[in-house]
Amino acid sequence: MWRAGEDTPPLTVPRDPARGAARRELTKPMYHQDDPSLLQRVLDAFWDWLDRLLGAASSAAPGGTAGLVVILLAVLALLAALWWRLGTPRRTPASVPALFDDRPRSAAEHRSAAAAHAARGHWNTAVQERMRALVRALEERALLDPRPGRTADEAAAEAARPLPGHASRLHAAARDFDDVAYGGRTADEATYRRLADLDDDLAHARPQLAASAPGTPHHGPRGGAAG
Repeated sequence: MWRAGEDTPPLTVPRDPARGAARRELTKPMYHQDDPSLLQRVLDAFWDWLDRLLGAASSAAPGGTAGLVVILLAVLALLAALWWRLGTPRRTPASVPALFDDRPRSAAEHRSAAAAHAARGHWNTAVQERMRALVRALEERALLDPRPGRTADEAAAEAARPLPGHASRLHAAARDFDDVAYGGRTADEATYRRLADLDDDLAHARPQLAASAPGTPHHGPRGGAAG
């Protein structure tokens, strides 16, 4: 309290305004140069949490830390196997695209394209072109009716009727074509050679003609006299 005779009255500040002024002063950056930032505090808390989690897991897993590493590797291997299996399906999608694409080409043209791709080691394209050559050759021989939109499986099933001795190889070739063209598989030289051999064999195969319809007269052996 100020008394008479004193030069100046004492400096008095109410309690609440003084507290506010002190708080504003302490928030200035000059008083917090060594404090970690918010991001740093969050990162420190995260790494502390992760360290505690791994420590608890290693103590619970058989063999401690080594056992935890083995378990993690096994889980990663399982996930990789599932990804490979589900990411590259063996068979074709529900809606299978047609065997041929845009403009019609002859069997010789497809064979030439297949040979060119095979020479460069492009086995996927070589397999597709050789399968197209095989089917086009059967159409050129009138063993298959030319039909736009035909799939490889349909071509194999239709060609197996006049060529039953090659039915299993025809269906295998269609599966190889579908797997390479639409199933995400990778062909190799052996796949191409199997298809090329089948194409060559079919070029010399004699079709099995359909049986005579009922009522069709049956002619005797040539050279024999009738009656």
